[in-house]
Amino acid sequence: MDSKEIMTSEKHIEKLLCRELLIKPGQAQAVIKLIDEGNTIPFIARYRKEATGDLGDEKLRVFEERLKYLRGLWERKEAVLRSIDEQGKLTEDIKRAVEEADSLVKLEDIYRPYKQKRKTRAAVARERGLEPLAAFILSGGEGRSLNEEAEKYLSPEKEICCEKGAVSGALDIIAGMLSDSAALRQRIRDIAFKKGVISSRAKDETAQSVYETYYDFSEPVKKIAGHRILALDRGEREKALTVKLEGIDEESMSLILQSLMRMVPSEKGEIGDDIKAALREAAGDAYRRLIAPSIENEVRSELTQRAGEGAIKVFSDNLRQLMMQPPLREKTVLGWDPAFRTGCKLAVVDKSGKVLHTEVIYPTPPQNRVEEAYTRLEYIAKRFNVEVISLGNGTASRESERIIADFIKRSGLPISYAIVNEAGASVYSASRQGAEEFPGFDVGERSAVSIARRLQDPLAELVKIEPESIGVGQYQHDLNKTRLSEALKNVVEDCVNSVGVDVNTASASLLEYVSGINKTTAKNIVAYRDEHGSFTNRRELMKVDKLGEKTFRQAAGFLRISGGDEPLDRTAVHPESYGAAKRIFEILGIDPDSQEGKPGSFEGRKELRDIRRAAEAARGGLKELSETLGVGEYTLRDILMELEKPGRDPRDELEKPLLKSDVMEMKDLREGMVLKGTVRNVTDFGAFVDIGVHQDGLVHISELSDKFIKHPSEAVKVGDIVEVRVLSADPAKGRIALSMKKG
Repeated sequence: MDSKEIMTSEKHIEKLLCRELLIKPGQAQAVIKLIDEGNTIPFIARYRKEATGDLGDEKLRVFEERLKYLRGLWERKEAVLRSIDEQGKLTEDIKRAVEEADSLVKLEDIYRPYKQKRKTRAAVARERGLEPLAAFILSGGEGRSLNEEAEKYLSPEKEICCEKGAVSGALDIIAGMLSDSAALRQRIRDIAFKKGVISSRAKDETAQSVYETYYDFSEPVKKIAGHRILALDRGEREKALTVKLEGIDEESMSLILQSLMRMVPSEKGEIGDDIKAALREAAGDAYRRLIAPSIENEVRSELTQRAGEGAIKVFSDNLRQLMMQPPLREKTVLGWDPAFRTGCKLAVVDKSGKVLHTEVIYPTPPQNRVEEAYTRLEYIAKRFNVEVISLGNGTASRESERIIADFIKRSGLPISYAIVNEAGASVYSASRQGAEEFPGFDVGERSAVSIARRLQDPLAELVKIEPESIGVGQYQHDLNKTRLSEALKNVVEDCVNSVGVDVNTASASLLEYVSGINKTTAKNIVAYRDEHGSFTNRRELMKVDKLGEKTFRQAAGFLRISGGDEPLDRTAVHPESYGAAKRIFEILGIDPDSQEGKPGSFEGRKELRDIRRAAEAARGGLKELSETLGVGEYTLRDILMELEKPGRDPRDELEKPLLKSDVMEMKDLREGMVLKGTVRNVTDFGAFVDIGVHQDGLVHISELSDKFIKHPSEAVKVGDIVEVRVLSADPAKGRIALSMKKG
């Protein structure tokens, strides 16, 4: 592709992105340039707001994804045009159609007639010289008998032994022509999406399975929910269901026949019955043999893709909420990994996350050493000043909770407990990373430490686990692994960078999600810190092996250093803006180096709040001050807000984890009972809420709000503390129905 073609394609892509994302051309150009220069999305979102017009990280992620897709589409267009041109069949109309195609599906429809195919029935018929007979049929017969015309093509050498065989070959050619029509395929595809019905039947109606809901099921294509598509796909893969696309045959057949009849010249007069019958046969064959199976595959593939993208979005939203749950700061926590035969593993973790003690107790069956457990718990709690117990929600969790609640009651100690979703803890504890972090611990001890730290700082602990192993999605094992992994990695990256990382305490697992830092650089930072001690300023990071100027620029603003040489290093102000920040201090007469009883004496200073409010209230807003300081208005606003509250953690504004001191059981639930609970998972059909009875209750989408909502995520998010009303409880089936409606 020459430079002119590249420029044309980029301009076309810019226009599409502007139209799709409702942004200005200047924004699109700036974002493309920044991405092509190797800048990360968190860096662009936080420190290049002037260039992008303050597009948030979520919109920038969509932009990046669409840019990648559209560039891939354009490359495919170039390959298609070259292929058709090499065949000597490229016309201006074909070129225009290719250039205007806005999806790979439409592009492949256009390319279908020119694609190198396997030996089809139409190709065989052409090799046997039956193309003129096909042309005769499409001409309307010109008043001659079809059988008489077909007799001319009889040839034992070409394996054409009768008139019927010759006509059949000619009709194969016509059916192939119909199948290769991009316009016709698109119209049938449209019919399928508007009027098609997805149906499923049981392969064995007597078999008991999780797919019984779908043993006799049908729903319009345009209405079917994503989670049902994924369930049908799985049921089909496991050979429990037969799934079909129905309801479009009659209209599609009629459309094909009309299209075929329009190909026959009208001036030829009345068409003979034999020609009409042949045309109907060609239309039926084209649909049943060539078009219908292909369209069904395409429609179901698109439905699966949409459902997958929807599930990935649900998973991503849930993961974001889970990772952004507020930390339980300044608490000594006892992590409790429950189990039966092997005992309950305990780990005491101090306020900084350091492991103080590990132990195994056996209060659960089959040992039932309850009194011994109470004695050990009291000793541990008093010796290490335990304030909170973090209980994993796995096997033996119900029995463990009863013991914890009884212990708190008996001991009279000021301790509370919280139930933590332990999904992925066992994966981490058995991983190489877990072994490297705690080489002397067994997997149970590592798991208990992870459960304790999840309560102290969910983000710092959850980054150690593959996102797919964190149970907050739906059908994640059926989704495109590459796409899911990429989407979840982006979520973790955005969460880590929105919070910021203390470079002197962060693990390599946490550091590798910081903008611009990879696994190798993260390990090098930890190795440098272990060898030389704590970093005293951000510029010292440049001494780390393989951390150059480019990486420093991407990462510096997200890395925090408290109590170092430079007070601004503990803020989210980027080093490139230190000059502007210090000029603000000069204007206000603030000395950032004076201690005044606490580090960074500018924290909470009224002057900083006043200057921002005054500047925003002035006629020109922040413009005059930004021009004085030589920075953009977006950057100036961020600097002022950060200086008011340096290193602020967005998680601190959220509701804290629900702490308990007593226990309930499922048999205690009564219809109408109102309880508080924690949202553990959000799916397309509702939300699962932990109300403390070891079985999450389902709030169906119809019970989530008094107002109409399209998706449960409009009403709740993972980690929300909500008030629910019990609709029903079935201990035998382990099902609890809840409502959040106020009525």
